[in-house]
Amino acid sequence: MFDRLESISRHYEEIQRFMTEPDIVNDTEKYLRMMRESSDLEPLISTYKKYKDAVQSEKDSLEILASEKDPDLVEMAKEELQQAKADQPELVKELQILLLPKDENDDKNIIIEIRGGAGGDEAALFAYELYRMYINYAERRGYRTELVSANETGIGGMKEAVFIVTGKGAYSRLKYEAGVHRVQRVPVTESGGRIHTSTATVAVMPEAEDVDVEINPADVRMEVFRSSGAGGQHINKTSSAVRLIHVPTGMVAECQEERSQVQNREKAMRLLRARLYEIEYNKKQNEAAEAKRSQVGTGDRSEKIRTYNFPQGRVTDHRIGLTLYSIEKILNGDLDELLDPIISADQAAKLEELNKEVM
Repeated sequence: MFDRLESISRHYEEIQRFMTEPDIVNDTEKYLRMMRESSDLEPLISTYKKYKDAVQSEKDSLEILASEKDPDLVEMAKEELQQAKADQPELVKELQILLLPKDENDDKNIIIEIRGGAGGDEAALFAYELYRMYINYAERRGYRTELVSANETGIGGMKEAVFIVTGKGAYSRLKYEAGVHRVQRVPVTESGGRIHTSTATVAVMPEAEDVDVEINPADVRMEVFRSSGAGGQHINKTSSAVRLIHVPTGMVAECQEERSQVQNREKAMRLLRARLYEIEYNKKQNEAAEAKRSQVGTGDRSEKIRTYNFPQGRVTDHRIGLTLYSIEKILNGDLDELLDPIISADQAAKLEELNKEVM
C-alpha cells in the first residue's frame, strides 16, 4: 500500500509542476483536466501527509525519551508519542478507504425516477413525500434540481416523477436510494384506523455524457403532444411536450415541464441517454459479480431497502439493519444520518473484499 502511496505522491507533485508550465497553462483543456485530477487526489495526499507526520512524530518522541532528562520535555514527548500511536491506525484505515477503486459515476449528476407502487392513492402520496425529501436534501447539499416530468394526482400525490439533480458527488450520495421504499401508516381515507402498507420505487441513474453513450439521431423518433396538468392557457395552445423513442431498444423518454419544445427535447434526450447508459452500466456491474457482492445493496429497483413506519415514528434501512426514530427529520430532507452509515458499511464491505484478495 505504501509503495502505491509514494507513487501517487510523486505523480501528484508532477501534476503540480506541470500546471505551472506555460504550455499547459495556455492549453485550457489540458489545464482543466490536470486541475480535476489534482482536486481528486488532494484528500488522499493530505491524509498521507498526516500519516507520515504521525510516523515522524513517533520517531522524534522516542529519540527525545532516549536522550532527554528534562522532566517537562520527557512528559511532552510521552504525550506526543501516545497521540502519534493513536493517530496512525485511524489514518491507515482512512488511506485504505481513499485507495478503494472509485465508482466511475460518483461525481456525476443524476436522474431520479420515483414511481408509486402498491397502494393506489396512498402510494402516490408517499411517492410525492419521497420526491419532496430528495428535493430538500439536494437543497441542503447545494445541489440544483430540475423537474423533467411529473404525473400528479388530484389529491396531492404523484404517480411518478422524474427529475435531475446537478452537483458534484450527487451520485456518490444518492445511488444508495435505488430500490423499493415501503410506508406503513393509517391513510387519511381509512375510517377504521387500520395501518396500510404502500410502496414506491426509486431509480437513481448517473447522467451520461455524449462520450458515455453515442446515440444515432436516425435511431430516435420524436413525438410532440400537449402538456397535461397545471400550467394555464399555454398548455392548451401549443404542443410543446416531447416524447423521444429510441427505436432499437424501444426505450421512451418524455418531458413536458418546459414551455418550449426545444427545451423539452433537450431534457428528454438527457433522460434517454441516462436510461441507455444505465443498461450498459448494469451489464458491466453484473459481469463484475465479486465487486457487486461486496456492496451494500445491489441498487436493483426490486430490492426492498427501507421502511417508513409512521405509528412508531421510525425509519429502518434493511440493508444494514439501521433503525432511526426521526421519521419527520428524514422526510424533510435530513438524510445524512441514514446515508453516512450506509456509505461506511459499503466501504467496510469493499475493504474486507480487498483484504481477502490481497491475502
